[in-house]
Amino acid sequence: MDAKSVEDMIEASSGVHFSGFHMNGLELRNTQVGHPTTLAAEEMHKQPFVIGVAGGAASGKTTVCDMIIQQLHDQRVVLVNQDSFYHDLTEEELTRVHEYNFDHPDAFDTEQLLCAMEKLRHGQAVDIPKYDFKSYKNNVFPARRVNPSDVIILEGILIFHDPRVRELMNMKLFVDTDADVRLARRIRRDTVEKSRDIGTVLDQYSKFVKPAFDDFILPTKKYADIIIPRGGDNHVAIDLIVQHICTKLGQHDLCKIYPNLYVIQSTFQIRGMHTLIRDSQTTKHDFVFYADRLIRLVVEHGLGHLPFTEKQVTTPTGSVYTGVDFCKRLCGVSIIRRFSYDLNS
Repeated sequence: MDAKSVEDMIEASSGVHFSGFHMNGLELRNTQVGHPTTLAAEEMHKQPFVIGVAGGAASGKTTVCDMIIQQLHDQRVVLVNQDSFYHDLTEEELTRVHEYNFDHPDAFDTEQLLCAMEKLRHGQAVDIPKYDFKSYKNNVFPARRVNPSDVIILEGILIFHDPRVRELMNMKLFVDTDADVRLARRIRRDTVEKSRDIGTVLDQYSKFVKPAFDDFILPTKKYADIIIPRGGDNHVAIDLIVQHICTKLGQHDLCKIYPNLYVIQSTFQIRGMHTLIRDSQTTKHDFVFYADRLIRLVVEHGLGHLPFTEKQVTTPTGSVYTGVDFCKRLCGVSIIRRFSYDLNS
């Protein structure tokens, strides 16, 4: 980014400032000077944070999702279940439904899922179907209206299987729970909630569920950014994940595009100085004073990102103090102050 584009960004800034950079009003200005990166910034600003949660059946995925949603109470969060996108069974498949493998990748309508996600990522509300496991149709119940949100959680046993779905995710979590625990939970769930015979549940598990886990679900574990042992019982893992999500959500949009860019956190002091130097009634003396103050804050913040090494020194009293020292030589600092020419005229 050259000096001209930086000046354009600062001049275009208005309203409440994060650090002097603000995305509003930049698209037209930088389009004129030929900087497509601001268009990417505008697009990035609109994109929700997508979290994928995969794992075996009854591994505790829903519990993990509920815990994340509960802790992200300050954000708009929606949950999209892969189970909502099962294919409707044909008449022929209904006659032998007990031989149908619901844990196979082909059982899901991935194209419909991708279409719904594309709309949500572009700020459009979508109707998510609610699959009926008694009639094996997705048009029995009214669809669930899902509005665009800051965070979208995609949950399902095979949510990592299709690379097109994986590419939508900013974070991928795999809930890793012992097979015996998953089987016990499945027996309890299917016998109580779905009124199935325990013999039928065990037969389905050995015939479809376990082979599908070994062949399709477990291999997707390698795509996970974070593996959560014990699922919802692992409160430490959930807390760390939520902290990371909050950090990403609070990250400035420019930092998402330029990884080596650091933005100073806004404070009332900084906003107050921005107000003064933008006020047409501010005198030349005050403008120079507060502009120099802002520049010193930038330099101080920048010095904190220089490489340091640990160093021990002996104090005049003979105590040993462990501090830091520059590990590289400082070449120089260049500061460009806007309106310098106006001040000298």
